[in-house]
Amino acid sequence: MRDRALLSILLFLLAGPCAFAQQIQVGVLGLFHPREITLRATTGEALVVTADDNVFLLEPGVHSGSARIEVRESGLVLDCQGRLIRAAEIHASARDHRAGAFLLAVPGRISRQYRGTLNVRAIDGEIAPMVTMDLETAVASVVAAELTKDTRLEALKAQAVVTRSYFVAGKGRHRHFDFCDATHCQFLREPPRPDSTAAWATLTTRSLVITYEDKPIAAMFTRSCGGHTRVSVDVGVASGSYPYYSVVCDLCYKSPVRWTRRISGQEAALLMGKGEAGRLRVDRHLGWDAVPSNNFTAREEQGTVILEGAGQGHGIGLCQRGARAMAEGGATFREIISHYFPNTHLSSLDTSTAF
Repeated sequence: MRDRALLSILLFLLAGPCAFAQQIQVGVLGLFHPREITLRATTGEALVVTADDNVFLLEPGVHSGSARIEVRESGLVLDCQGRLIRAAEIHASARDHRAGAFLLAVPGRISRQYRGTLNVRAIDGEIAPMVTMDLETAVASVVAAELTKDTRLEALKAQAVVTRSYFVAGKGRHRHFDFCDATHCQFLREPPRPDSTAAWATLTTRSLVITYEDKPIAAMFTRSCGGHTRVSVDVGVASGSYPYYSVVCDLCYKSPVRWTRRISGQEAALLMGKGEAGRLRVDRHLGWDAVPSNNFTAREEQGTVILEGAGQGHGIGLCQRGARAMAEGGATFREIISHYFPNTHLSSLDTSTAF
């Protein structure tokens, strides 16, 4: 009976219409620089699409349940139910402006489901879809994206708290929306199934955030730290209100993820001494895994530069690999967060204002 009741709560929180006040707006699919997208209703609930003064109803499971949006010159064109409508903005939601379930696709490249309300604009010649979603839906979506098969529940709970803290305290990274769905902000995919471990980790930590001096912090995390987590100044990343500390990560210290790469002298010039910004610049040019971390030594060899390093990512905050090991050893999510974020507390958001 207890499990059935909790599953019902999960279904309400993560699958049904959300009534919570705290929401975030996420710019999605921006990595694909779309000039055309398709929109489709995906569940038993219709989508209401508005373009200026024109209103369309997309019913799921029928031919008229989809629409196509293109960018032409500086505006948008909506192709829906046999009509072409020019509009500066296009909106989609369930009835009464509630959150709805829908699928967005960049034809021939990617399709992804979301739950929330949709606002589409043309920005710099590209389509910019922005999804406004409940905070907990966003948290669960990130936890699902970061999930690996060997991740224990307590490590997922720690990830949920870190992600929620970032969303609460880290707004303002983009001009037109709060966050993007790439690793620049938080890697966000589709909402997980209500009976998934990602949804369970989100529910069981609901409203908990990491605070420092009584304020939520925009907590960061990394795939593996290489042995010690790093101080943000080491890699040229702004720490915000929390002064990150370097802590020993037991698993990564004893058995670090090691890597070797060969890059050109020109690429090395972009990398050396530039911290995280330099690493990302090289990765954008050569591929996301070209320089896995900032923790490396370099030497010249036959006109190229050999990098030998440890770790994956910027190395700041929660180490996901170390958190998994701590959870396997019996640590709770509270102990994991306390280890990677010294001198912080776990606090509950004010339910009267946040939810």
